[in-house]
Amino acid sequence: MAEVKSFIYTVFLSIFMSFLFRTAFSVSSDEKALTSLLANWVVPNSVKFNWVSSNFSSCSWVGVQCDKTHHVVSLNLSNFGISGILGPEIGQLSHLNTIDLGYNSFSGEIPAEISNCSLLEYLDLSNNNFTGEIPETLGNLHNLLALSLFSNSLTSRIPESLFRIPHLQSLFLNDNKLTGSIPSNIGNASELVSLYLYDNQLFGIIPSSIGNCSALEVVYLNDNQLVGVLPESLNNLNLAYLDVSKNKLEGTIPLGSGSCEHLIELVLSFNKFRGGIPHGLGNCSNLELFAVVNNLLTGKIPASLGQLSKLSKLYLAENSLSGKIPPELRNCRSLTELQLKENKLEGEIPSELGSLSKLSNLELFENRLSGEFPLSIWKIQTLQDVIIYSNNLSGELPQELTKMKNLKNISLHENHFSGVIPRGLGINNSLVQIEFTNNKFTGEIPPHLCFGKQLKVLNLGQNMFSGSIPPDIGSCSSLTRLRLEQNNLAGRLPEFAEHHSLIFMDLSENNISGKVPPSLGNCRNITTINLSLNKLTGFLPPELGNLINLQAANLSHNCLGGSLPPQLGNWNKLLQFDATFNSLNGSIPPTLRSWEAISTLNLRENSLTGGIPPFLSELRMLSELQLGGNLFRGQIPSSIGLLTNLKYTLNLSNNKLTGELPSSLGGLANLQQLDVSHNNLSGSLATLGNMPSLVEVNVSYNLFSGPIPSTLSNLLNISPSSFLGNSALCVDCSHATDSNCTAQRYVRPCDDVLGRKSSKSRLDSIHIAIIALGSLLFVVLLALLICYICVRSQGRQKEDIELSNQEGTSFLLSKIMEATENLNDKYAVGRGAHGTVYKASLAPEDVYAVKKLDFGGQTGANESMVREVQTLGKIRHRNLVKLEGFWLRKGYGLILYKYMENGSLRDVLQQTDPLLLLWDIRYKIALGMAHGLAYLHFDCVPAIIHRDIKPENILLDSELEPHISDFGIAKLLDQSPTSIQSLAISGTTGYIAPENAYATKRSTKSDVYSYGVVLLELLTRKKAVDASFPEGMDIVGWVRSALDCSEQIDHVIDEALREEFVDSEIMEQVYDVLSIALKCTERDPCKRPTMRDVVKQLEDTNHTARWKKS
Repeated sequence: MAEVKSFIYTVFLSIFMSFLFRTAFSVSSDEKALTSLLANWVVPNSVKFNWVSSNFSSCSWVGVQCDKTHHVVSLNLSNFGISGILGPEIGQLSHLNTIDLGYNSFSGEIPAEISNCSLLEYLDLSNNNFTGEIPETLGNLHNLLALSLFSNSLTSRIPESLFRIPHLQSLFLNDNKLTGSIPSNIGNASELVSLYLYDNQLFGIIPSSIGNCSALEVVYLNDNQLVGVLPESLNNLNLAYLDVSKNKLEGTIPLGSGSCEHLIELVLSFNKFRGGIPHGLGNCSNLELFAVVNNLLTGKIPASLGQLSKLSKLYLAENSLSGKIPPELRNCRSLTELQLKENKLEGEIPSELGSLSKLSNLELFENRLSGEFPLSIWKIQTLQDVIIYSNNLSGELPQELTKMKNLKNISLHENHFSGVIPRGLGINNSLVQIEFTNNKFTGEIPPHLCFGKQLKVLNLGQNMFSGSIPPDIGSCSSLTRLRLEQNNLAGRLPEFAEHHSLIFMDLSENNISGKVPPSLGNCRNITTINLSLNKLTGFLPPELGNLINLQAANLSHNCLGGSLPPQLGNWNKLLQFDATFNSLNGSIPPTLRSWEAISTLNLRENSLTGGIPPFLSELRMLSELQLGGNLFRGQIPSSIGLLTNLKYTLNLSNNKLTGELPSSLGGLANLQQLDVSHNNLSGSLATLGNMPSLVEVNVSYNLFSGPIPSTLSNLLNISPSSFLGNSALCVDCSHATDSNCTAQRYVRPCDDVLGRKSSKSRLDSIHIAIIALGSLLFVVLLALLICYICVRSQGRQKEDIELSNQEGTSFLLSKIMEATENLNDKYAVGRGAHGTVYKASLAPEDVYAVKKLDFGGQTGANESMVREVQTLGKIRHRNLVKLEGFWLRKGYGLILYKYMENGSLRDVLQQTDPLLLLWDIRYKIALGMAHGLAYLHFDCVPAIIHRDIKPENILLDSELEPHISDFGIAKLLDQSPTSIQSLAISGTTGYIAPENAYATKRSTKSDVYSYGVVLLELLTRKKAVDASFPEGMDIVGWVRSALDCSEQIDHVIDEALREEFVDSEIMEQVYDVLSIALKCTERDPCKRPTMRDVVKQLEDTNHTARWKKS
């Protein structure tokens, strides 16, 4: 018995000792492997001290777990901030089933030895800096359930071995740099549930075998370069999430034909899918998100989508979907975001969308939607964003808009909304962005738009707002972008709060008056200011120098005075500055030399004095410099040639510059337009011959002399008027290929006297004496010959100066004299201040009007008159009478025009034929006159001021198209010394602008006034000075008096025109044109629009009428 006990004790002791040995060995080997791994890591002290200094077993170390046999089975050090490499020793931990080293900074390659951990079920190395390839040997981990390698820098292909892991359920390889295609054996992963491959560089097709992954529920393949079609085999799966966006997939969308009731999110955006949206998607009853943005889809939006009661987000934007928005979408009661923008949807927005009580974001912009925006949608209290711009929507904004407490962004621009914006808008809202540009809103801007102090964008431009800018806008310190341009706003600029956030501001084309407030200097972040085409007065405040971030400033077309403040030199980021058409004076301050980045500097049409500052040459980035129309004196500084970036324009015209063109101008090799006209410059134009890029040049009305460089001959032929007014300038025809040398009709040809002089200088004294004697004899004989010719010519009646070189002009004149019986009074059809008009019928289809101008006994034409007629003869415009011929006789001249069948506007206004006085005809006449005058003022160089606009000078052809006559005649007659006294105050009573009543100097604003008077005659059928007016009152005073006395506008409108007011569009258009006429006849010239402005306003008026009719 004792022996048995002894044997049992021995066996038990052996087993126990063996167990202790193996346990000790396993602990020792795992601990050794962990210690080796640690040697390559940089770890936080909490890990380091625990692992290195611990007296306990490695099973108690941080992140380490062991089984009952003390084998390490889990290593979890995620998010410990560890860096270094993962060494091959990891393969020695053969009992591991979990490795989680995610969210650290491991680098280097993933060791292939990790595949020795054959019991691994969970491997997570995500969010590290691993590089290189995914080891092919990972496919040997047959027990692996989840592999997570996302957010590293892994490259190369996805190993096919991964899809041979029999029980793999989750594969996360997203956010790497993997290339190649998705392995075709992906279908072998029959237990795969989640596949994350997005944000790599994968290409090729999606294998159809993916349909064999019967357990697959989540697929993210987005942000790759996959091509081909979406496999139909996806219909075999019970997918919950599918995202293939941002690839290059094409073909039709094959989904919806199978079972899709498990689908929750379907994202197909940013591909090239074609065809329509499958109706079967309406069966995906659990769908919450459907996005198919930026594809090539066509057809209609399926009504079946209305069956998706759980749908929260529907993104169908940026396709070519057409048809109407299906009202069935009202059933998608869970919808919070509806984005149908940038398609071709048409028709009205269904009012049923008002049932979407959870809707917060509605984006329908850039479609073809029309009709009124449904009131029901404005009642959705959850709406935050209503973005419906660039459609054909109309209607007025309801009061319900003011009750939308969550509204932040309302963008309605580029539509046809009208009416008054509810005054309470902003009080109950926390508005961030308001975009109403380019609609037809009227009334005043609501006073509390920034009540919530969160408003960043306020764009109300291109409407018909009136009143003043609310102070609330100036005090809205959160505002970054403000656009109020092209309205009818008046009053003063608001005061701006300190530390204002404004970055962009455009208030142009309004009627804003008063001074620029110094508080504008509080907007220190602003980069762009446009205050042009207003009525601002006063000096520019020095506080504007605080705008140190300003890049573009446009102050043009105002009435600003004073000098430019030196503080503007602080604008050292400025790129563009335009202050044209103001009354600025003084010299350009030297502090502006700090504008080193400026590319466009435009100071035209002011009263700036002094010389052209030499420091402008330091502004080396200038591509356009305009200083014309000022009072600059002295010479053009030679340093201006240093502006080698000048490309577009150099304009120094209409100043008082003297001296010669500096030779350094030749260095401006890229300059396209040069204008130095109307100065006192002299010398030659030789330096311009070195400027090959010039496409326009104007040197007219200076004192230049010598030949025009041959390189400018083409410009001379294109625009000869640009060289007029230089009596000593000539054109060299000796080398001209055109034997006619057409330019000599406008500029005299150069003779070769200089060449002959050089040869004569070589003659000896004997030759000179002989030549002198011969010359004297020749002169005597020539004098006798001239006397003889003079005696023979005493019986002649005339010496014509014909301005046309065309053959037959003299013949035409004789025919005209014959047709009018030498200008017999019985052929007279009109008389005016400048002369008499005769009708000359040469043939039934060849009828002319001949105007005889009285020169008051002057013996003939002077050179200035000839030059003026040459200029008038080249002017061509459909609304200007074309000069057919001109003859200067002793004491008078003859102008030849085509005869206009319907006579003058005065004749038509005096007729009773209602068809000739319909509004369409009156509007046509008003617009045509405006076009003609705008051409004379802006397209003729130099500009032509008519000086006598009146109905008698507006001729109407067979289509009642207006043609302005007598343009330039007043200036022509000024060339006659005898006419200066009689025509010192040119024009006709009732049409003369107030500033010209006792002055001879005229401007284009004088013509604008006269045009306004004619416009009033068109509307009222009253004469400019009518017997029905009170004594001493003209038509302008009569109309203004009637309106100031609160009489109805209809009281001043012609009765025949009022009969057309049954058409409300015509009535509104007439009122608009009356407003334009009143602007044109403002007493202050500075407040009158230009004729280009008038054309635009008239055209806008007609566009408004057409919009309403449509």
